[in-house]
Amino acid sequence: MIAFNQQFRGRGARTNATGRFETQVREAFDDGWTIDDAPAAPLRTTVEPEKAKTVISRNDSPDIGFSASINPYRGCEHGCIYCYARPAHAYMGLSPGLDFESRLFFKPDAARLLEAELSRKGYRPETIHIGGNTDPYQPQERRLRLTRAIIETLIRFKHPFSAITKSALITRDLDLLGPAAAQGLTRVAISITSLDRRLARSMEPRAATPGRRLEAVAALANSGVPVTVMFAPCIPGLNDHELEAVLEAAAGAGASGAGYVALRLPREIKDLFREWLETDHPDRARRVMSLVRQMRGGRDYDATWGSRMKGEGPFAALIADRFRAATRRHGLERQWTPLRTDLFTVPRPDTGQLDLFG
Repeated sequence: MIAFNQQFRGRGARTNATGRFETQVREAFDDGWTIDDAPAAPLRTTVEPEKAKTVISRNDSPDIGFSASINPYRGCEHGCIYCYARPAHAYMGLSPGLDFESRLFFKPDAARLLEAELSRKGYRPETIHIGGNTDPYQPQERRLRLTRAIIETLIRFKHPFSAITKSALITRDLDLLGPAAAQGLTRVAISITSLDRRLARSMEPRAATPGRRLEAVAALANSGVPVTVMFAPCIPGLNDHELEAVLEAAAGAGASGAGYVALRLPREIKDLFREWLETDHPDRARRVMSLVRQMRGGRDYDATWGSRMKGEGPFAALIADRFRAATRRHGLERQWTPLRTDLFTVPRPDTGQLDLFG
């Protein structure tokens, strides 16, 4: 059991409440033996293989700009307190809190499964988004290299793909991304939520610093990879005042597009986020939650399609106006042309024999 209100260095969540599908519930409480100043023991990250039958996930949401995606990892060590993927850990019988960022799963056969799916008779290519749920370049990728293997497979098939991350590790794969971009096969999004290192470290404890992310934007742009910077999430009363500054810095680094998403607090995230606010930003907690509710029809969250990504009401409209003005001012209003699908081809198997008609 995690101690009551005990903080773990480098972790975002403050608690580890039982997943919503469990029959037995654990609840942290102060039994009087907690020493407030005592440092918590390190919370070790575990990584386990996940047996998957397929690797391409599909959705039909009108709010998402892609219908096909690949997520090599389940859970994310970056520990972003606001992460909309946290509730999915409950399906594993685990907590969306600390379990989400410390008990991870990976798909060791992802590249092989992808090759099988792309090789199926009648397969029709469409842009595959890498990392629509959890970050494909989280720290474990440095060792496991699943995302790189997936990209290598897509490139062999000349298949269009996009990726989103808040990690500078993506620059490791410039040798793949640059040539793919030259063929019109890829583009990348980098998430930058704040230029304030202290706030970023609090919200996203194991993600790259803002400066490193801007360096990644520059490296990608210099390699010819189209880059969109996502100011996501935009949190009213906490980081929304940085919107213009982030977009200006992104444009200066070479980004050619931008987007934003308003803070979303579905299911368990609303409680985790409030706990974090009360711990890390008690002076602004009530103000932030008040503004969040103003953007969500008086609730912590509204999942209605068409408004869930941006919110509604006067404050949401103000943010939208500021975003449009900033993108025009910094030349970030570019509308991306679709990635190419006409180059797609299934590679011939390497049998070691010469082609009779080649």
